[in-house]
Amino acid sequence: MDEVIKKIEAANIGKVDINEPISKHTTYKVGGVAKAFVYPKDVNCLISLLKILKEYNVKYKLIGSGSNLLFSDKDFDGVIIKLKEFDNVEFLNNNKIKVGAGFSLIKLSLMAAKKGLAGLEFASGIPGTVGGAVFMNAGAYKSDMGYIVQQVKVLTPEFRIISLENKEMDFHYRTSYLQKKPGYICLEVILKLAKGNRDALDEVIKERRKRRMESQPLEYPSAGSVFRNPEGDYAGRLIEELGYKGYKNGGAKVSDKHANFVINYDHATGTEIKELIDEIHDKVLKEYNIDLKLEQELVNWE
Repeated sequence: MDEVIKKIEAANIGKVDINEPISKHTTYKVGGVAKAFVYPKDVNCLISLLKILKEYNVKYKLIGSGSNLLFSDKDFDGVIIKLKEFDNVEFLNNNKIKVGAGFSLIKLSLMAAKKGLAGLEFASGIPGTVGGAVFMNAGAYKSDMGYIVQQVKVLTPEFRIISLENKEMDFHYRTSYLQKKPGYICLEVILKLAKGNRDALDEVIKERRKRRMESQPLEYPSAGSVFRNPEGDYAGRLIEELGYKGYKNGGAKVSDKHANFVINYDHATGTEIKELIDEIHDKVLKEYNIDLKLEQELVNWE
């Protein structure tokens, strides 16, 4: 692995952080140590990096802002790639935005509102990157990325750069084509918004921020909603009905504000968080015969 890292550094691909704690890069604030974090400067550097990793058969994981991930406490014997440098933003004609995968979704939603562009207000409280939001089809307030994405530029495992139209992205509730295609990497997105009233958009964003502060445990590390809502119901309602609000497992706790949030209440480990999630899942399955699906992605548990 040392030889691989030396080769990456010699290739001038971008910043390399060696033996980096994953907990610094996830909103749960958990995870072991990664052999290296690499921040490619552009798509050519990303391709060079992937070719090196393929040549040496080194595992890797792409992450955005770590907001929908639960890493194990084990060390990650590979490379974690962050597309932080993919942060270009261009406001085009016809209410369109071209934006890099590494750009902050919250920041973009606020920029769009200031420009009087409507359609991204739902994202003003989602702490992820644009690429991660497209991958997950992130959403809130009965809207999601599938409503506004026009085109996605991706890198394929064969190192081809292709563009996928909205229909090809197969957006559905918290899922997209990219989840079914391991190795496909979102590079850039074109969003199609609508003309809106700047003051009205600001008011919507302020009102929703207030609602989030009141209903979500934003003061603690978490990764947002743990489970997807089952059809016709709410995961939070089921979990609360079973008496899990405020329930703890070590330093992990079910939020007192919202039962579908597990928080890192007191220096929790990844294991403590996962044990709590597993217990809730099994209890809901036993009591209601509902198999709740995780909205969060488990990484490095194998």
